[in-house]
Amino acid sequence: MPIRARPPIVLLDAPSNLGLRPPAPGAVPGVYKLAGALRDQLLLERLGAREGGVVVPPRYQSQWQPGDGVRNENAIERYSERLADRVSAFIGHGLFPVVLGGDCSVLLGDMLALRRRGRYGLVFIDGHSDFRHLGNAEFVGAAAGEDLALVTGRGGALASLEKLRPLVRDEDVVVVGTRADDSALAELGEVGIAAHPAEDVLRAGAAVTAQKVLNELPLADLDGFWVHCDVDVLDSALMPAVDTPEPGGLDFGHLSDLLRGLLGDKRAVGLEITIFDPDLDETGELAKRLASCICDAFAQDTSIRREVDLGCR
Repeated sequence: MPIRARPPIVLLDAPSNLGLRPPAPGAVPGVYKLAGALRDQLLLERLGAREGGVVVPPRYQSQWQPGDGVRNENAIERYSERLADRVSAFIGHGLFPVVLGGDCSVLLGDMLALRRRGRYGLVFIDGHSDFRHLGNAEFVGAAAGEDLALVTGRGGALASLEKLRPLVRDEDVVVVGTRADDSALAELGEVGIAAHPAEDVLRAGAAVTAQKVLNELPLADLDGFWVHCDVDVLDSALMPAVDTPEPGGLDFGHLSDLLRGLLGDKRAVGLEITIFDPDLDETGELAKRLASCICDAFAQDTSIRREVDLGCR
């Protein structure tokens, strides 16, 4: 595996909750606090990252009913274009963006940035396939449950941002960490999207899975690849602070090993972290463990790894 001569990391906040349904009547999803919670764990300093600032999202609108289309669709479209501008500029300056969401709809802006630049792949680490679209569902709703479908061109306006449909080709995507009972797994296989459910990762090992993923991406044809990481890939017993916790997921050690294997490849161009909800983490312990897990994922050699807080294991 080609090991990166690491470009400088730049930490960018994308605190959008536009892609989620309200957690309760009158409430808004707390994922917009993700970036603040991880920064409070000194993530910027521990990664040795440059400051990338914040792309501030539009106001969240909770009113929605089936048949209305994608919730906050117009706002997500505007936000995705602004996020893409920032991410594209960072990559153009030789930086490695680490984007702190927000919900999974931030994937649209990140992949739009890459689609403007060329042909890029996507490693989609997520406890759910997020592949809902009108071809397999009665209606669409929250973009965070549809983001993989949207970036692969399935949907309306959000699937055709700047008329660049799709933002990523099916054959350029590998999904990792979904639960074995995910309803879209069969469809993913039919359209040519490779998938490694969480139980396969646990059986084979995270480092082995990372190498399999790299082998499955058509890297000779790509300009690079992006890594999406929804923290609901973690087992719900270890990470309950997400909107849809599920048992049977990875542990923190598996996740850091998986990310390390992917981010160590020189063709990785960026990473996004999504869905962690600090409103569900009153003590801050989960933010601490997640921050350490991310730092461990970027530690490529033994001497650096000894200096990382390995409390995530």
